[in-house]
Amino acid sequence: MRRLLLAAAATAAALTLTACGTTEPAATDSAAGSAKDAGPITLTDASGTEVKLDKPATKVVGTEWNVVESLVSLGVDPAGVADVKGYTTWVKAAPLKNDPKDIGTRGEPSMDTVASLSPDLIVTTDDLPEAAVKQLREVAPVLQVTSADSSDQIGQMFETVDLIAEATGTEDRAAELRKQFDAKTAEGKKALADAGLAGADIAFADGYVTSNQVSVRPYTSGSLIGAVNEELGLKNAWTLEGDKAYGLAATDVEGLTALGDGVHFAYIGNDGDKNSNPFSGVLTGNSVWKSLPFVKAGDVHRLDDGIWMFGGPASMEAYTDSLVEALTK
Repeated sequence: MRRLLLAAAATAAALTLTACGTTEPAATDSAAGSAKDAGPITLTDASGTEVKLDKPATKVVGTEWNVVESLVSLGVDPAGVADVKGYTTWVKAAPLKNDPKDIGTRGEPSMDTVASLSPDLIVTTDDLPEAAVKQLREVAPVLQVTSADSSDQIGQMFETVDLIAEATGTEDRAAELRKQFDAKTAEGKKALADAGLAGADIAFADGYVTSNQVSVRPYTSGSLIGAVNEELGLKNAWTLEGDKAYGLAATDVEGLTALGDGVHFAYIGNDGDKNSNPFSGVLTGNSVWKSLPFVKAGDVHRLDDGIWMFGGPASMEAYTDSLVEALTK
């Protein structure tokens, strides 16, 4: 079996042929139901490539979890998904409604498996190397989206949703997703303000353990989580500079001492991987960790599992609900 050796995205550090994809109409969306009857579509993807479809795509393969989340949220059941088990663990806000074929890992999907599905469309991100995308284009039309943009993460999130909606004939549903996200954000902002938390300092991070060394990954104001926090009226306590795509920085437990008094610290763990949750694991006996002001004050909040920090509107709404509940209880 030939396999695509794909470079892992920045998100992969923090972390499966018989099914066919169908377009399942959302309860409030007629566009998805009429997609099969619509005419040809021509659009330009994030790489500048012109993508031509005879009709809105209904049998779609997704090579990254954020694009799979967008498909599911738009009412399109994907025919193939990279690392199905991982998706179901980390993206609980948009659960799969069908039984898609596992095309392999996000970093190493199987070319043969993708080809065997005969998809109408393959949706991927610009984290994949050009050579890999070129090979995928030999199988089916490929829609490449921008994985992340630290200059406008929320805008980029909806640009991705809108592009996939255009390719699948689900534009009306995409508009509803935007309205739902805006309403959820406004609701969360009001709840925090009512609790006296408007402008409060928030530091969100994840962490992992490698060779007994703890690494902490701060989500700066350039991250998607950071952007949502600011939409909620909170202030990002991290002063570190994040990368240009995802807005992520790097530090260790000693680096956490730069966070001052009054900071609310939040994180998402994964009980299935003990090395991905040092904050309620190995650090609980660490003297530096125990001396931190937010630890002493009890302002360490583990949010709900299964919230994908690099996902779409559904994941960010789930994050908003979990954060607001944690900070206001």
